[in-house]
Amino acid sequence: MRVLGLDISKSSVACCLLLEKPTEPRQFYFDCNFYHFDANASGISALLALKPNVAVCEPTGINYQRLWGTHLAWAGVMVYLVGHAELKAYRKHLGFLDNKDDDADALALACYWFDNHQSLRRFIQLRDYPITRIRQLVLRLAHLNRVQSPIINRLRQDLAWQFPEVALVKSQRHSLSENLPLLWAWLAGEKEALKYEQMLESSVGLGITDAVRLHAQRICHLQREEIAIDRELMHLIDAPEFIPYRKVFARFGFGLRVQSILISQIYPLSNYLDKSGKPEVLIRKGRKSGKPTKHRLSLRRFMKALGVAPGKDASGDRDLDRVGGSDLCRLALWQWVFTRIEPRRSRPANEIGKRLGEIIDAEKSTGRPIKLVRTRVAARAVRLLFKELIQALKSD
Repeated sequence: MRVLGLDISKSSVACCLLLEKPTEPRQFYFDCNFYHFDANASGISALLALKPNVAVCEPTGINYQRLWGTHLAWAGVMVYLVGHAELKAYRKHLGFLDNKDDDADALALACYWFDNHQSLRRFIQLRDYPITRIRQLVLRLAHLNRVQSPIINRLRQDLAWQFPEVALVKSQRHSLSENLPLLWAWLAGEKEALKYEQMLESSVGLGITDAVRLHAQRICHLQREEIAIDRELMHLIDAPEFIPYRKVFARFGFGLRVQSILISQIYPLSNYLDKSGKPEVLIRKGRKSGKPTKHRLSLRRFMKALGVAPGKDASGDRDLDRVGGSDLCRLALWQWVFTRIEPRRSRPANEIGKRLGEIIDAEKSTGRPIKLVRTRVAARAVRLLFKELIQALKSD
């Protein structure tokens, strides 16, 4: 096997080609012939000329890794991704404590494959199209949301003295509507709005400036991109393979974007199950109780993927709780609890909505901090979601 470890930077890559794992990686580091290529046509050609069977790299964003990984995949090379935390621990295991550079990372990545290639769960899941495309789109939506927020905040601050009567108006698109928000479209000169024209005539403000209209135009451009992404997402998740998942999602009251985020993270569910397609459960003696204890490994992996798996960071007198997994999923679920489960009138009119509603009402009655309550309810919802998906896919 020709195994290529790649440490990817913004415009270049450091490579280490191994035919076998060296017996002394720490010493081999000083003798190894490392390769360095730029992100251009000659660099890609030189990389492929190494003729690797396997390439191993970190998921360095969706942009840097995408270039090199795609060209390798087109050439028939199997591309494996190693998580940042896993590589950091493995590099320490190899003894690279004082040599944290691109070459050391490339060598560690190549060695990692030799030690772990028989257990695919040691690598980050490789997603096929359309999952990869859905993933790209939901990340793009998150980016657009981050871009719009400061523009809208600046616009509202300017309107506070230019047209204060509309400074706090909530101008948003309704769900999957393809209509631009009326206030921003009117300010941008793209729509007529008689009510705003009349309000402006009697306004105590000092008049709308060109800067505000330019900001409104920027928001409209970003909103159009969101509309196009929503349209493509709707088309992608309408695929037949997602129908059983979406039926379950509908019972939870998940919207299009939450459904897309969840599908991009958990499809297919078989990745979390054992070889027989059943949830993996181990019974071990508890370390503290000494009694037989169930360890629901599949559920644990599922919860971690969605960013709601609790964990411990204990050492000596320090004992901290922490939550790992996807920040994007965690935020989406937290917002879903806030908008669909917490308000009584918005809860799904079924057993799931009733059960989760009772849980959040009971949690809030204890006086716990509301952020903690929403987090706990999101975790309960994910446990229930896993159970519902198992049942739905079993009967499908």
